[in-house]
Amino acid sequence: VQLQASGGGLVQAGGSLRLSCAASGRTFSNYLMGWFRQAPGKEREFVAAITRGGVYAYYADSVKGRFTISRNNAKNTVYLQMNSLKPEDTAVYYCAAGPQTNYADAAIYDYWGQGTLVTVSS
Repeated sequence: VQLQASGGGLVQAGGSLRLSCAASGRTFSNYLMGWFRQAPGKEREFVAAITRGGVYAYYADSVKGRFTISRNNAKNTVYLQMNSLKPEDTAVYYCAAGPQTNYADAAIYDYWGQGTLVTVSS
């Protein structure tokens, strides 16, 4: 699976962004899809994941209630709607595809996009 993330940019605190991740190459609906982020000098961390059919979504505590993950299997795309953004959300955001297990563990994901930078100013 090839993954192409987009939608990052500069936004003021309290603002919103929507990230997209377009997939190609294999059957998109076969994969759990996740979003991770990595801030400068920090480890990559789990943000959100969504099951193959889009029925179940999981979130890191730090983004719960502010971010929403969704997917459109007909368009081979997963989204991350980010609202009420905070400066601490500043990071490179990566989408990933993997088997439907241990959704918060980056090691289980087989395919990664190139990342898109989100910068939140205070």
